[in-house]
Amino acid sequence: MAATVERTESGYVGVTADAEWAAEIRRLADERDAVLLAHNYQLPEIQDVADHTGDSLALSRIAAASSAATIVFCGVHFMAETAKILGPDKTVLIPDERAGCSLADSIDAEQLRSWKAEHPGAVVVSYVNTTAEVKAETDICCTSSNAVDVVRSIPAEREVLFCPDQFLGAHVRRETGRENLHVWAGECHVHAGINGPELTERAEANPEADLFIHPECGCATSALYLAGDGTLPEERVKILSTGGMLDAARSTGASSVLVATEVGMLHQLRSAAPEIDFRAVNERASCRYMKMITPAALLRCLREGADEVDVPAEVAERARASVERMVSIGRPGGGE
Repeated sequence: MAATVERTESGYVGVTADAEWAAEIRRLADERDAVLLAHNYQLPEIQDVADHTGDSLALSRIAAASSAATIVFCGVHFMAETAKILGPDKTVLIPDERAGCSLADSIDAEQLRSWKAEHPGAVVVSYVNTTAEVKAETDICCTSSNAVDVVRSIPAEREVLFCPDQFLGAHVRRETGRENLHVWAGECHVHAGINGPELTERAEANPEADLFIHPECGCATSALYLAGDGTLPEERVKILSTGGMLDAARSTGASSVLVATEVGMLHQLRSAAPEIDFRAVNERASCRYMKMITPAALLRCLREGADEVDVPAEVAERARASVERMVSIGRPGGGE
């Protein structure tokens, strides 16, 4: 394949994701002894060419268990870091190292250390959507599916510092009723942009639809209000991780579902239950960082062995401990 890859500010371009491209991707992956992992929010053509598609934690576990020498993580940077933490002996590549995350960037290790100093003795619970350095300063990581169980596992008299997502933190506080839970004011810019008025308008226009909402969304509180005031039956409002959405898609009796999360998730939902009409609450909820993993970027990555992700051994060791504690509590699946 003679396609020329061009670098732009928004990502690598110059390649069409056709059958020739897919065949070359698979050939290069075999040549490198690489397993291709794609997050649920990736472009459909990236999801379709991957060996495995899922949430970041599930994919990191697959990476750690894989016999492949090289892991190509089609997602954002913290996800590739987590794969390296769980599989330190493997080569981990991300097709574009510029693919960051607004949520992971909302707290750094220095900020977390300062926050801990203000609350000596507190237990730090960090969402898995954080950098390796933040995980290294964390007592227990969590996913959106087991965050409530993780916090409930902590003795009631202990203060808890929950970071970085304020909406997931609010959800945990609602579910646990815990007053000594302090929540960092971070957010995912994409999920925060799915707002309550927009959700209400779509729900009122589709009264028979189920509603799948990611707890990172700014509209999660509005959804609970709609259920409480009778606008929507409570059984139709489901606050779910991405993995939980796939499980619910396979079991729901609804013919239509409104989905409040990044729009890339629709591809997996439609594949899992093609008979259901899945629609985005906000069709503009697209993560520009996720979409930096283009067909051209993946081709470049496999051709050149770029971009390699590394985590210093001391940081990785401490971060691994917080992730392993998470896995031992509650339901670790479902990821973010």
